[in-house]
Amino acid sequence: MIFTETALPGAFVIEPELFRDERGFFSLIWSEKEFAEHGLESRLVQCNVSFNLKKGTLRGMHYQLAPYTQAKLVWCLRGSIYDVIIDLRRDSPTFRKWVAVDLSASNRLMLYVPKGMAHGFQTLEDNTEVFYQMSEVYAPESASGVRWNDPAFSITWPADPRTIIDRDQNYPDFN
Repeated sequence: MIFTETALPGAFVIEPELFRDERGFFSLIWSEKEFAEHGLESRLVQCNVSFNLKKGTLRGMHYQLAPYTQAKLVWCLRGSIYDVIIDLRRDSPTFRKWVAVDLSASNRLMLYVPKGMAHGFQTLEDNTEVFYQMSEVYAPESASGVRWNDPAFSITWPADPRTIIDRDQNYPDFN
């Protein structure tokens, strides 16, 4: 795997190395040892899949509060997404900054989201499927988020969302 740190310290784009032959390819997509060698959370306790019917669906910007903060590894299995993370670590030099990465079934890139960051995405195609691995279980009482269009972050999205739930639409302004 090829680990490339983003502009947000601790957040990485991960590119699987493909070993091709006449059958297709084989690729390593998770290694506790390699993640630990890069200083990343290597304990994963939960996996989820998000299926999204329509292009323009926006999910996010989500995170969990202590004691259930989560690191995430995000991978788009079908279709494509514009994946966004925001640094909410108050002691970070990139506090309130964001980065976006196009993840797709064709580019096979993954995004490692460290604890303390909000995460969300917008689908770029119909029938998009996203796979997540998390370092902590989902705890509804610790679930939180920031609004996708909060002026505190000024995220540039590919388009206005066509599908978004009320919760994600109505988070209060970030202060």
